Amino acid sequence: MNKIVLKSLGAIALMFCLGAGAFGQTAVKGDFVLRGSVLIGYTGRNTVVNIPANLGITEIGAEAFSKNESITSVTIPAGVTSIGERAFSWCSGLTSVTIPSSVTSIGEWAFAACDGLTSMTIPSSVTSIGEYAFSGCEGLTSVTIPSSVTSIGERSFSGCRGLTSVTIPSSVTSIGESVFDGCRGLTSVTIPSSVTSIGEDAFSGCSGLTSVTIPSSVTSIGRYAFFECSGLTSVTIPSSVTSIGEWAFAKCSSLKAVILSRKTRVGSDAFPAGVLLVYID
Repeated sequence: MNKIVLKSLGAIALMFCLGAGAFGQTAVKGDFVLRGSVLIGYTGRNTVVNIPANLGITEIGAEAFSKNESITSVTIPAGVTSIGERAFSWCSGLTSVTIPSSVTSIGEWAFAACDGLTSMTIPSSVTSIGEYAFSGCEGLTSVTIPSSVTSIGERSFSGCRGLTSVTIPSSVTSIGESVFDGCRGLTSVTIPSSVTSIGEDAFSGCSGLTSVTIPSSVTSIGRYAFFECSGLTSVTIPSSVTSIGEWAFAKCSSLKAVILSRKTRVGSDAFPAGVLLVYID
C-alpha cells in the first residue's frame, strides 16, 4: 500500500472519528484536515511543520496536534487568532513553536506536557492564557508574558519545574489559583502593582523562591499561596492586605520573619511555628 493511500486512509479515519455531521464540512488539504477555517488534524509525517498561510486557517482546533510525539517544530501562520484546547498537548518532542501576532487567545491545556519546550514567546496580541495552558512543561525555563495579557488561567504554568524567573505584566490584576504551583526552579518573581489578589496555591511548592515583593495594591493572599516555599527567608506584607488565608506560608522552613499589619486577618497556621511577626503599626 503506497504512501498516498495510507495518508488518505488516515484522513478518512480522522473524519470518521469526528462523526457523521463532520462530513460535508471537512476538507483534506495535503497533510492538513480542515473544518471550515479551523485546522482539526494533521496526517503528515514531517517533524518540522509549517502550516501554509494560503489555507485560510483562523483557528488551531481542539486536539489538532495532540499526542503527536514526532513533531519538533511548528510555525503557525498569520491570520490564526486562537489556539484551541489541547491543540498541542502531550507533544513531547516539540521544541519550538512560532505564534504569530494575530493570535489573541491560548486555550486550556493548549501546550500542556510539552516537555521539550524550553522557551516560549507569547506575542503582544494575546489577551488571555487558558487554564493549564503550559502545565507540566518541565523543560520550560523562560516565558515572556506580554502586557496585553489581562487573564492568566488557573494552573497555567503549574509543574513547570525548569522555570527560573517570570515577570507578570502590569495588565494582570489577579494571580489565579495554582498558576505557578510546583515551579520548583522559580527563584524570582515580579508581581506588578496592578495585582489585587494572590490566589490559592498560586506559588505553592516553589521551593527555589528566595524572595518575593508583595505590592501595596494586593488586598488578599489566598490559602496555601506560598505553601512549602522552603527557600523564603523573609516576607513583607503591606498594610493593604486585609486577609491572609490559612496555611498561606506554612512549611516555609527557612522563613524567619514576617512584617505585617495588626489589622490583617490571618488564617490558622498561616505561618510556620516560631516565625517572628513584626508589626508595622
